[in-house]
Amino acid sequence: MKLNRKSLLNNSWWENANIELPKYDIDKMVSKTKNTPSWVHFGAGNLFKSFIAVIPDTLLNKQITDTGIIAVETYDLEIVEKVYKEYDNLGLLIYMNSDGSLKKKVVGSVAECLAIEPSTKVEWDRLKEIFTKPSLQMVSFTITEKGYALKDISGNYYPDVKNDIENGPEQTRHIISKVASLLYIRYLEGELPIAFVSMDNCSKNGDILGNSVRTIAKEWVERDMVEAEFLEYLNNPAKVSFPLTMIDKITPRPSEKVRSELSKLGFESTEILCTDKKTFIAPFVNTETAEYLVIEDNFPNGRMPLEKAGVLFADRDTVNLAEKMKVSTCLNPLHTALAIFGCLLGYQSIAEEMKDLHLKKLVEKIGRVEGLPVVSDPMILNPDDFIDEVLNVRFPNPYIPDTPQRIATDTSQKIPVRFGETIKAYYENPQFEVKKLLYIPLVIAGWCRYLMGLDDKGESMDLSPDPMMEELKTHIERLEFGNPNSVGDNLQPILSNKKVFGLDLYSVGLGEKVEGYVKEMIIGKYAVRNLLERMINFF
Repeated sequence: MKLNRKSLLNNSWWENANIELPKYDIDKMVSKTKNTPSWVHFGAGNLFKSFIAVIPDTLLNKQITDTGIIAVETYDLEIVEKVYKEYDNLGLLIYMNSDGSLKKKVVGSVAECLAIEPSTKVEWDRLKEIFTKPSLQMVSFTITEKGYALKDISGNYYPDVKNDIENGPEQTRHIISKVASLLYIRYLEGELPIAFVSMDNCSKNGDILGNSVRTIAKEWVERDMVEAEFLEYLNNPAKVSFPLTMIDKITPRPSEKVRSELSKLGFESTEILCTDKKTFIAPFVNTETAEYLVIEDNFPNGRMPLEKAGVLFADRDTVNLAEKMKVSTCLNPLHTALAIFGCLLGYQSIAEEMKDLHLKKLVEKIGRVEGLPVVSDPMILNPDDFIDEVLNVRFPNPYIPDTPQRIATDTSQKIPVRFGETIKAYYENPQFEVKKLLYIPLVIAGWCRYLMGLDDKGESMDLSPDPMMEELKTHIERLEFGNPNSVGDNLQPILSNKKVFGLDLYSVGLGEKVEGYVKEMIIGKYAVRNLLERMINFF
């Protein structure tokens, strides 16, 4: 059996395979969505397939709505043809329970998937048409933290952004410039209202998205490429909103084990694709059952009743607290810590790391001891219950094939939020002493040690992609394995960089501590493990 609309007519096969099918007429949904679109999403990767697309699918199954979602991919265009169009935009969702059982369902809510770049004129014109529709209510994003960045570590615009600023909204390359261009089209159509909703794991994600879009627009206004009123439109919350969100769902790469189980059922659409841009994706997506999405309820053009599909709505302050709880304390910092030390210690699985006493204690110390004391309870979610689920259910789940190498991707973009916010909270609150922090500085030191590209045995290891890698290496390459004195002042350009950490670590009294940890970690073989053991057992 293959994954396509024709195959869905064979109900008995899917039923025998215990795979749930859409209960709605997909053809009617596609037609209605194309004519009166309400939701467009940028970023068509695994998180979208496992969570975002499932929300309208749930509403369609409950007959609460009659439109689906339009997916847009601007980074890895290969997946549009090979993972979406090849399978009639259907996806097979696999929930991986902690007991090893699999819950399977076909998701059919994606009405169309568009690949957007300068060479795809037909699809770009289609997207422009969509943005002229009064029915469009929401545009959401999962493009990762780096997708919103316009400038490099030195504060200069990236080349694509510079090109877009100089050439205006007609020929854009960067995703934020494309978004600004589409908003300009919507403005010209009569200042149609819209909500732009970032669903990425970064602090105050809506503000970051809004500021980036406005920055591009302001540059165009100053060059007389667009009307000044366009910027007023973007600054009018009654017309354009950028709500804050908190999203949480661990969705690893497609699993070979899941692929094997599906093949045994006679399911043929199981090819795991590694694109030229190193995206691992498949017609199926495997994920955990836990999922959270909290959104600031600010939609100028209305919205679907997403709360009937499990989405939580709250005011801005509550969403901000929920996001800080998760991103800065209860999950993401722990994930990054496991990623860094997992790579150094040779682990290939987050679940296996949770069996390591030192690593398990490390993330408990980071979350419970150093993080929770400075977290305000958002009330909509309980921090203690949340971190308990992370440490005792989600991370140890052996059936979630997540790797430290995947989590280590783009670490430079994650550190300001995942650790910088907690450090800042200690520094700014007189009842806490920032210099007493032990484990967060240890993770930062571990990251510096990781950047050397040598594991704990001193053997070469691959580093995960990071947009700042080359810049960071210019400082790290001066460190010598086996020579603690080589640290010298070589880490100062990194540890003092406010763009990396959100503050200067030396100014808050942690720079020297991090340097000291790094010196211990490069003494020789197994120095990382020895330091972990000392830190966990002594304190």
